[in-house]
Amino acid sequence: MTVAPDTPKIAGLGAALPFWLSLGLIPIAVLAAVQGGWFIALLPLSTWYLFTSLDFVLGQNTANPDPETPEKQLYWHRLITLLWTPLQLVTIFGIMAYVMQTDHLNRWEQWALFAALGILSGTIGINYSHELMHQKPRTERWLADILLASVLYSHFRSEHLLVHHRYVGTPRDPVSARYGESFYHFFPRVLYQSLVSAFKAEKGMLARKDLPWYHRSNPFWIYWGLQAGFVVLSWVIGGWWGVFLFSVQAFWAVFQLELVDYVEHYGLTRKHLGNGKYEHVLPRHSWNATERASNWLLINLQRHSDHHYKPGRRFPLLQTYSEDEAPQLPYGYAMMTMIALVPRAWRKVMNPRVKAWRKQYYPEIKNWEPYKRATNPMPR
Repeated sequence: MTVAPDTPKIAGLGAALPFWLSLGLIPIAVLAAVQGGWFIALLPLSTWYLFTSLDFVLGQNTANPDPETPEKQLYWHRLITLLWTPLQLVTIFGIMAYVMQTDHLNRWEQWALFAALGILSGTIGINYSHELMHQKPRTERWLADILLASVLYSHFRSEHLLVHHRYVGTPRDPVSARYGESFYHFFPRVLYQSLVSAFKAEKGMLARKDLPWYHRSNPFWIYWGLQAGFVVLSWVIGGWWGVFLFSVQAFWAVFQLELVDYVEHYGLTRKHLGNGKYEHVLPRHSWNATERASNWLLINLQRHSDHHYKPGRRFPLLQTYSEDEAPQLPYGYAMMTMIALVPRAWRKVMNPRVKAWRKQYYPEIKNWEPYKRATNPMPR
């Protein structure tokens, strides 16, 4: 791993402040609700487009912090992830209550507003839940569950921890996008397969303890309970229309999540060793990006190879790798997710890079056809 000679100082509020930019989305959401109309477009413009533009202006950051930095020095970095859960809930349900008490937004504007809120809860909320679910403190893992329940995607925790990290880059991982697979094929496939694989993984863990799937220790009971609670809260605030708006927000949040999932491992596969076994996960099995601004927005999610190497490592300590060790994207995730929405453009940008990746890391493999199979993507 290549470490920059000028190891940056990451402790303190000043170092953490760029990651706090996500808080600026909340007053934008409130402004969109109060003004309506074209102001609603400010939310997607402030995430996808603003941070893509900032990437071109601010460039890349390839410096690596000291991975042994004591956790107590990361207070201001951790705090933003802890605060986001209550802030997101107040924003979503507060705006819902406001919308139900006013009449200046028509039904289409209300739909658009909650779709835009889904960009907020998907780009920021689910990403923060991803950070929290990997940590040891129970409070943080509970906050992750609450965030995921607020977008009706609680099973993501089980799928991510028990399936994705274990089977990434193999046919048994639903969210490893196959070479040549468009996002519009990937998205409906992963919605179903990730739910089934998550449930099977938890059921399998209980079976190894001689317990049935319906045992109270199955986290799906927590998932279903939290999700039901948010649906009921939506109904109390706005009746069935409130439930509909909450579901719109949840759908677009999940859409955002799976767009990023699609980008992170597209076409990258681990070498099959025979007898159903694959090589260990390596930095080469994740797409990375060093764009400075989008890493602020996504709390270093783009340093994805290191996350798979050290899943519990706090986001400010994640390391970046040289191109000799891990594949690099031409743009940050914000730009790449927009390209992914246009399959022809995506194939033009990414398929040559996947082919180059194969030649670089696996020149001995001549037949890649077996790696294109999308069958049996769930653990038995």
